[in-house]
Amino acid sequence: MKVMRIGEAGQEVPVFVSTEGKTYDLRPVTADIDGAFLETWAHRLDELPLEALAPFDTAGLRVGAPIARPGAVLGIGLNYAGHAAESGNPIPERPIVFYKHPNTVIGPNDDVVIPPRAEKVDWEVELGVVIGRRASYLASPADAVDCIAGYVLANDISEREFQLEHSGVQWTLGKSCPTFTPVGPWLVPAAEVHAAGDAGVRLQTWVNGNPRQDSSTTDMVFDAVELVYRLSQYMVLEPGDLINTGTPEGVAMSGRFPYLQEGDTLKLAGGILGEQESKVHQHELVVPKN
Repeated sequence: MKVMRIGEAGQEVPVFVSTEGKTYDLRPVTADIDGAFLETWAHRLDELPLEALAPFDTAGLRVGAPIARPGAVLGIGLNYAGHAAESGNPIPERPIVFYKHPNTVIGPNDDVVIPPRAEKVDWEVELGVVIGRRASYLASPADAVDCIAGYVLANDISEREFQLEHSGVQWTLGKSCPTFTPVGPWLVPAAEVHAAGDAGVRLQTWVNGNPRQDSSTTDMVFDAVELVYRLSQYMVLEPGDLINTGTPEGVAMSGRFPYLQEGDTLKLAGGILGEQESKVHQHELVVPKN
């Protein structure tokens, strides 16, 4: 089972995809895949009234991000030992947390835009956690499980000069440019991902068909449940919020690969979480006339 949002940006239709692969229009149930829907339905999608829902044909239609614009997008840095090593950093003792502007969220196949004057735009395939119930001062990691609505494939696009030289001791400026969070194609209920257990989720990236990242969430320093628990000690996580849980090794910042350029094709895969494919374009800098 999974939920998606289909259609042009700003006009997406919420849909449900059954275990049998049939797609249904969710508009009789909800206007969007937002916090209210996730809080009510995320843990019981098998109870949706399919007999009251019309089939929905997705052929030829744009796939939007599977969640409506979240209230918050949080990122976790250096959460894979291999990525910490290639970045020249020790494995963190506590999660490194940064903020991304929620308006960076786009569909999984939408264009990624290189900002004006940017020269170090990088890819980061990640497991995204979508919150389904309010999480505040949770007593234990076990309590965090029920607060997770599901998981998504996410790309934490980053501009490394903006991140490391313009942002001071935090990274937000290098993470918040428009189009810097492709998400989707769908949201998978938490139970289905947790069922993978020790196998984890395989995360892969290719640039122009060339392999870049290939790892598993089993290599995370802090797993998704632990992250939700820890974050709840400092902030209130609301239904619909998105947490990007860190990226494995294989990014351009390692020095082994060139940064993204105009015309590049970026492909990501996340097993049960699906695949993304984006074209990279350079933003045209408009110089004001005197």
